[in-house]
Amino acid sequence: MDLKDRVAVVTGAGRGIGRALAHRFHEAGARGVVIADVLAEDVASTTAELNAKRAGSAIGVVADIATPAGNKDLIDRAEAAFGPIDLFFANAGIGAGEYLDTPDDVWDRVMQVNTMAHIYAARLLVPGWIARGEGYFCSTASAAGLLTQIGSAPYAVSKHAAVAFAEWLSVTYGDQGVRVSCLCPMGVNTKLLNGTAEEGAVETNTGAATVKLAGAVLEPEEVADIVYRAIEAETFLILPHPEVKTFLERKVADVDRWIAGMRRLQARVNSMS
Repeated sequence: MDLKDRVAVVTGAGRGIGRALAHRFHEAGARGVVIADVLAEDVASTTAELNAKRAGSAIGVVADIATPAGNKDLIDRAEAAFGPIDLFFANAGIGAGEYLDTPDDVWDRVMQVNTMAHIYAARLLVPGWIARGEGYFCSTASAAGLLTQIGSAPYAVSKHAAVAFAEWLSVTYGDQGVRVSCLCPMGVNTKLLNGTAEEGAVETNTGAATVKLAGAVLEPEEVADIVYRAIEAETFLILPHPEVKTFLERKVADVDRWIAGMRRLQARVNSMS
């Protein structure tokens, strides 16, 4: 997809990867960019940054995408401002919870934000895209969704589900004009990774330490450039860290050996704490 003169919505766009994506899509010529986040100050600042470059090209929406109503309000306001949405990027995500004693309410919140939000948005968007013959749904999952996440069961499970939903969406509607991409990075230099996000640090200190051991920590702008090129090429699986593909191939080739290796990594991380 060529993003010039298109309308793009990005959730979790107040900061981090989402903010970088919004800027990149804007630079690509999107005529309307919708900044969605629960953090009102960050929504306002990111929106102002884009409008300073091109007046009237962005709006901000404070939205809780963990509910069907929050997604409907976001999509209604985006379409009222700019018309039909061409690209919806379900990027918002949180990390919370650790082991088997994680409370049910934490599990529910993580699943709602990291997985169900994608489903709520797709329910509203896909029928219109099929009628128009085109539309693009992107989601941010994680390398944890292809592999796993040491230190956080809710994060690992919710991100696996996000990848599975993206795959299903592409298989089911790809021949009807709906393009789908799924972003699965490892470490990115954001407040989520570094443990200062309002809704909880990514996968706890254990999880963050594991991510930082596994590979390079990229800047959000680096990830956004990779994503933009993948959208142009309509690539399904977006891997900013090439080593994730190697890890996934090893997992598929010999799951028992891969699990044994992950246990050793867990022991290494535990020894550092």
